[in-house]
Amino acid sequence: MAETESNETENEQAPDAAAEEAADAPEAADAPESGDAAEGGEAADAVEEAEAADAAGGESDAAAEESPAREPTAAERRAAERQRAASSRPPRSPEERQAERDARRRARAEARRRRRAKERERRAASAGEAKPTPPREHGSGRPKVRQGIVTSDRADKTITVRIDQARRHRRYQKVVRSSSTLHAHDERNDANVGDVVRVVESRPLSRTKRWRLVEILERAR
Repeated sequence: MAETESNETENEQAPDAAAEEAADAPEAADAPESGDAAEGGEAADAVEEAEAADAAGGESDAAAEESPAREPTAAERRAAERQRAASSRPPRSPEERQAERDARRRARAEARRRRRAKERERRAASAGEAKPTPPREHGSGRPKVRQGIVTSDRADKTITVRIDQARRHRRYQKVVRSSSTLHAHDERNDANVGDVVRVVESRPLSRTKRWRLVEILERAR
């Protein structure tokens, strides 16, 4: 009887042990599968990152293609035009280049003259004048007249006249006296030393004479 009971207990324990082993076996089998799943997840993440990087690169390329090119500045455009003109123009000699520069200067001078004439006419019209007054020609003004004392009459038909001047200093308001000498033409040798004479400006009569005697105001005593 005792042997029969022991056999029954062994038989009961055997199925239980087999069931436990069978339950543990799937867990052991699942362990490598979980590792493979982790490795597969990392690979999927790497693939996704690569795809995202490719997409970002494609977007940047598309944005670069869509963005308009930078417009050249005025200086760059002028430099390009000069370069194109220089490349298309045949080589010239220095004389030809100088002639071209002279022509440009003459054209600019003519344009300035026309512009200034128009400005004068506009100013004259605004002032109520019919037309602008023509510029005064050289030598058309009144000749200068001076009064002085004869200091020498030794030269023939020439007298030396001292011109005394007195003016007030602009800053110190002091009267500053000065004198200058000039040579005048005396055709009849009328003036003597000490006479007060009036001379007038004239054309050059010699190397130093630019004046002419007009009249003797006061004789020397």
